[in-house]
Amino acid sequence: MRGAGGSSGGIGQFFIGFIMMCSGFYMLLNAIRVTSNLGMGARLYGFSAFGNNFGITTGMIMIPFIFGVGFIFYNSRNPIGWLLAVGSLVSMVFGVISTIQFSFRTMTGFDLIVILVLAAGGLGLFLNSLRSFDDVDPDGAG
Repeated sequence: MRGAGGSSGGIGQFFIGFIMMCSGFYMLLNAIRVTSNLGMGARLYGFSAFGNNFGITTGMIMIPFIFGVGFIFYNSRNPIGWLLAVGSLVSMVFGVISTIQFSFRTMTGFDLIVILVLAAGGLGLFLNSLRSFDDVDPDGAG
């Protein structure tokens, strides 16, 4: 009978490692807090020109989007309308992603150690179960 991944590795080790890895990474991702302060007046992009700082806000990005949608409804084959609408949506998505802030929630050292041991140890067990044990010499002679 073949083991995990078609190798001679252990199936029990595979499932224990998989469960440990999944629970560790779940706990790690659950400990991350995601925040954003994005609003219609929030500055998405900024640049400097002529000695001044200029900022492009989310409201400014919505103006070409509105014109693009209007062009599309007037004539759906108009490439300028599609360019305005899709370009505005893409810049909005990139702007939203760039304003996201990640931080860890407050946790004890024990909590962090448990999370890291589960994630890294589970990954190690999982990958070890996929190796073939036929190549290993039981006498240790190489």
